[in-house]
Amino acid sequence: MDIDVFLIIAAFAGGAFGAAIGALPAFIFTGFMVIAGEAGGLSGVTGQVGFGAFFGPHISFAGGAAAAAYAAKKGYMDTGNGYHEAKNITYAFGTKVDVLAVGGLFGILGLLIQQGAVAASLPLDTIAITVVVSALLHRAFMGYSIIGKVRGSGVLDMGPFERDENKPDDAGAVSDHVKDVTDRPATEPWLPHQYKWSGVAFIGLVAGLLGAFTAIQTESPFLAFGISAATLLFLNLGVEKIPVTHHITLPAGTAALAVMASGDAVFAGVGPTTALIIGGVFGVICALFGEFFQRIFYAHGDTHVDPPAAAITFGTLLIAVLYFAGIFGSASWVV
Repeated sequence: MDIDVFLIIAAFAGGAFGAAIGALPAFIFTGFMVIAGEAGGLSGVTGQVGFGAFFGPHISFAGGAAAAAYAAKKGYMDTGNGYHEAKNITYAFGTKVDVLAVGGLFGILGLLIQQGAVAASLPLDTIAITVVVSALLHRAFMGYSIIGKVRGSGVLDMGPFERDENKPDDAGAVSDHVKDVTDRPATEPWLPHQYKWSGVAFIGLVAGLLGAFTAIQTESPFLAFGISAATLLFLNLGVEKIPVTHHITLPAGTAALAVMASGDAVFAGVGPTTALIIGGVFGVICALFGEFFQRIFYAHGDTHVDPPAAAITFGTLLIAVLYFAGIFGSASWVV
């Protein structure tokens, strides 16, 4: 893998900028740039700005998330966040030099991991898997537990949250740096309004159908993803119960285009209605996988590990596997 100094410098700036404006606001701009690029037929805007060094989630979002983990460790954050401050990915660090530098270093790390995944020809979304790996690495590098202390009857149990139980004293208040850790819920669902299996499955179906519809009508698997990401502006502004759906619309749209491609596979050259249904199925699968992932890696830990990125990784890998197995006519952009 060749190291491009031009991209290394740009990735440092992108990661630092993600820390400066906050990880979630940076990702929202990913959505805006993808909409602009796909709607305007400007592939450079989508690929080099939305998914590149400026707003590529593996750079700006991952850098912003790592910066929040660092800043919480240093005791810089006192926002009254109900969870650990390191999970507050809406927080903008402005011009705090050391925090921005951490964001920049993780921006470089994200670039290198993603380029390595591309060089290895991994049959999945290399940006999404990089976001996951980067988050696990910032936990390890900064001394956070990879999973955290599991409460309740098991790692998937959100019962302690539903019963309004707080973390007991043995959780170690010193790790919170801001407030007594016992003020935090014993389990912390990634989205308190979007964690029950039935609701997750249904929004997966709805958003999956819309992601597939958009891809079928525009031949772009990314436009619905951009729309989903842009809707998070309202969540960032405090509008309650806005669903997170970009991990649903992207795999759904990709699956729909994959089965419409011609070929000798079981699902190849299918009509739009069948493709729409398959997209809906993928929406449900990826929504449920995202919830499964958050119950293991988010709910018990102290920093943000991104369930949507994990779901997109899983969904795109599944599309590739079905293509290699002769079930899907193509893997769209994945392979």
